[in-house]
Amino acid sequence: MIPEPQDDGDFPWWLVFAGALAAFFIYRIIADDLYTQVLATLAKGVGITVFVTLVGFGAACVIGLLLAVACQSRSLILRQIARFYIEIIRGIPIIVLLLYVAFVLAPALVAAWNWTADTVGLSPIRTRDFPLLWRAILALTIGYSAFIAEVFRAGLQSVDKGQIEAAEALGLNGWLRFRLIVFPQAFRMILPPLGNDFVAMVKDSSLVSVLGVSDITQLGKVTAAGNFRYFETYNVVALIYLMMTVTLSLALRRLERRLRARQEP
Repeated sequence: MIPEPQDDGDFPWWLVFAGALAAFFIYRIIADDLYTQVLATLAKGVGITVFVTLVGFGAACVIGLLLAVACQSRSLILRQIARFYIEIIRGIPIIVLLLYVAFVLAPALVAAWNWTADTVGLSPIRTRDFPLLWRAILALTIGYSAFIAEVFRAGLQSVDKGQIEAAEALGLNGWLRFRLIVFPQAFRMILPPLGNDFVAMVKDSSLVSVLGVSDITQLGKVTAAGNFRYFETYNVVALIYLMMTVTLSLALRRLERRLRARQEP
């Protein structure tokens, strides 16, 4: 017997259990000096994690939107270039992309800059002048832009072509059709998967620790290696990430409900 799907308005018992578990660990952190010291150390990495996520996701959204528009272009060359980028990047694991960008692409960019600088008389730079933090952000931007491009493409294709043709008949140019007709309607379809990608980037930002960037995970590794209290340290690491991701998920779900309520008569 196949169970009926649950209504989206069901009481969130899972949130009650998660809140109770979080309250237990928060109590342990307050009551235990070791937990308090670990939290104070890891809190320094929260800013880095948030910065990497916001900058990387913002840049990925811009590139992803451009790729999605290129996929809808009338130009065969633009469509094929965008498709090539999306399919290749989506096939590379994020951690491999991080290492490739950090130790292959970044030195190549520095070499290209130095060649250009030598040609036009500018000051050359060294590879070490390209910070690992920005290499990590560049890698996350490249990786997530391909996935976000598919989200935007699906949203743009969901808009009824009749409305676009009506806008053309009214004399609206391509930019006005996109800004006034296409994107506002596509945004309602884009928001849920885009929110999921944002939460996923919060978690994947932990991968920048392989480059030594001092985010939450990296500070957790260093702290655990110093005090040999892996259980307590990684409990705090997991709790911080859970609080960030669950809060974001709830906020995005509330925003979706508000948009859905506006659509209903």
